[in-house]
Amino acid sequence: MPIHYYEQTQTFRIDAGKTSYAFRVGPRGVLLHLYFGPHIPDEDLSGLEFSLGLASFSPNPPGMAGSRFSLDSALQEYPVNGTGDYRLAALSIRGQNGSSATSLRYRSHEIRDGKYALDGMPAVYAGDAAAQTLDVTVEDPLTGAEVHLLYGVIEGFDAITRAAVIRNAGDAPFVIEKAASAALDLPRMDFDLIHLYGQWAQERQLSRAPLTHDIRTIASKRGASSHYHNTFAALAERSADETHGGAYGMSLVYSGNFAIETECDAYGATRAVLGINPVDFAWTLAPGEQFAAPEAVLVCSGEGLGGMSRTFHRLYRRHLCRGEWKEKIRPILVNNWEATYFDFDEEKLLAIAKDAAALGIEMLVMDDGWFGRRNDDKRSLGDWFVNEEKLKGGLKPLVDKVNALGLQFGIWFEPEMISPDSDLCRAHPDWVLCAPGREPSIARNQYVLDMTRQDVRDYLFETISGVLRSANIAYVKWDFNRNLTEAASPALPPERRGETFHRYVLGLYDLLERLTAAFPHILFEGCSGGGGRFDPAMLYYSPQIWTSDDTDAIERCRIQYGTSFVYPPSSISAHVSAVPNHQTGRVTDFATRGNVAMAGAFGYELDLTKLTAGEKELVKQQVAQYHAYAPLVQDGDFYRLINPFEDENRCAWMSVSPDRSEALATFIVPKTRVNFTSCLRLAGLDPDRFYKDSLTGSVRSGSLLMNAGINLSRAWKDGESVLIHLKAVR
Repeated sequence: MPIHYYEQTQTFRIDAGKTSYAFRVGPRGVLLHLYFGPHIPDEDLSGLEFSLGLASFSPNPPGMAGSRFSLDSALQEYPVNGTGDYRLAALSIRGQNGSSATSLRYRSHEIRDGKYALDGMPAVYAGDAAAQTLDVTVEDPLTGAEVHLLYGVIEGFDAITRAAVIRNAGDAPFVIEKAASAALDLPRMDFDLIHLYGQWAQERQLSRAPLTHDIRTIASKRGASSHYHNTFAALAERSADETHGGAYGMSLVYSGNFAIETECDAYGATRAVLGINPVDFAWTLAPGEQFAAPEAVLVCSGEGLGGMSRTFHRLYRRHLCRGEWKEKIRPILVNNWEATYFDFDEEKLLAIAKDAAALGIEMLVMDDGWFGRRNDDKRSLGDWFVNEEKLKGGLKPLVDKVNALGLQFGIWFEPEMISPDSDLCRAHPDWVLCAPGREPSIARNQYVLDMTRQDVRDYLFETISGVLRSANIAYVKWDFNRNLTEAASPALPPERRGETFHRYVLGLYDLLERLTAAFPHILFEGCSGGGGRFDPAMLYYSPQIWTSDDTDAIERCRIQYGTSFVYPPSSISAHVSAVPNHQTGRVTDFATRGNVAMAGAFGYELDLTKLTAGEKELVKQQVAQYHAYAPLVQDGDFYRLINPFEDENRCAWMSVSPDRSEALATFIVPKTRVNFTSCLRLAGLDPDRFYKDSLTGSVRSGSLLMNAGINLSRAWKDGESVLIHLKAVR
């Protein structure tokens, strides 16, 4: 069994794949962290406790005066606020006495088969035979807070899932001021902190910097996980690279305000705390009620950053994504947004569809502009009925004609938003999310709907369902194009308006759960002005996400490379777009645009009717390549080969089939140089097998290809690239 409990020492050890995680019940019932790293078989781990004789400025717990034990230096499982540990806290509860001093003591535990679930929130899942759960109950006798610390382990994965569920078992309400999902204490600080930052059209850029004696926070308070910071961070040994060294990955399964905090203390220990951002958060818990913090996923890799990423990829692909499209190869689509923007009608869409059918493309997606009086971005969000001035006779005649061409049909929504100039806003101005007495800020000519309200969610479910039932719709792109402001719902009493941000996210999950259950055959794609809500929680509802509004292939090298640190290629929606590119003005080779997009869920974002005959032949070739390579890209193991954040001249990655019989490598030259020399060393192959490569036709051993590589030295032009397909021949 993967979860062990040793009664004599009150020690827990969780074996997750090739790693182990251990903690024990310490003095006064405090849970002390002992170990997280490569697998260990030991039962006696008492020698791993971190204890110092400290000065009086670091107090002893009550009843332990003069001892060597202090919470201020102990490595802990779930540190709390105000009772002797001055470092980052995971939990802070303000009780009836007005104090936020919190104390937790071990009471009991349960080990059970199966993976725990979180009510109303996404989480990794698995069958009872493939997973185990450890549920440790700790309590604060004064406030009556009862905290269930949940640990999940799934067979075959080097990952631990964690969550915290807080229950009020007392007789008076209290306020949760901070409730992290997990904390991780490590007895060293010789790590680099890796995280993914960015902005609109430049998401998930890679940052790596050494930890120092300070507190760092990676966070969002925008109401969404955001373009600016992702819900992922890693602590990597200073020498760790893609293939070697230790790395601890931390990923939060959440779509709202979050914080990943790190602190290196005076004694050289590192603490990481991740969960809901405590800024603008306060949750009142009445007697008998409970609050669940979102799930955190911790991955320990001894095989470098690449090993960490591949664990996240496999786990999220198999045990977070759900539904009919989880394992299926995604259809090749063409989206009309960059082709027409708002200026389209049935005739224009059918012209694109006819060319798409002739080229082998499988789906037409109608983006923004099909509803209400939506001829620009100034009106009609919330009015989810067809604009029959554009689409005569409604949606069904158009969809039937597209289907008759052999294409599936997809449609765009932005359900969480409302335009001031809309029938919905005129009928329900109270549905606009805004603090009482404030004038709502406006962004992109739109307000935010109050998703904390059941009546709002019911309206959206009914109107969206009506559209989806009206025609044969196979795909929905779910967009979210502005962040939250004045977020204090009037539907809540004043003392509970600090719950608004989290209740908004819970409302979103509720609506998505209802729609995906009602329409299980529809492929949902997440979007937020591109990748502004690219987080694990959204993968629970939409197995692919529009990665960025920046469709420039050279820019996408970095965006997709950074995204791959935690998200599988199957989730990375990537399209070939027109040139000059609409975001950068860059002109990039058509083949390169296809090669970069081939590393994800493939499609097109352009007007097919304007392509030359030569370009249309290239589309046919790319469609054939996608059908040949999609299973390998979607289900294979992903290896990053050349980092474009470190090398401005080169970028490379590859996918390898699980049985290592086949691989696809992509090599891009964003910016060439004189006397260009490059030898591309591959990864993940079987060293003892021989592979034939499509570039040269040569047959070489996996050992040679990984250690010596493929010689790609030649006169490259800016933006050129090559795909190299390898097949084992013996």
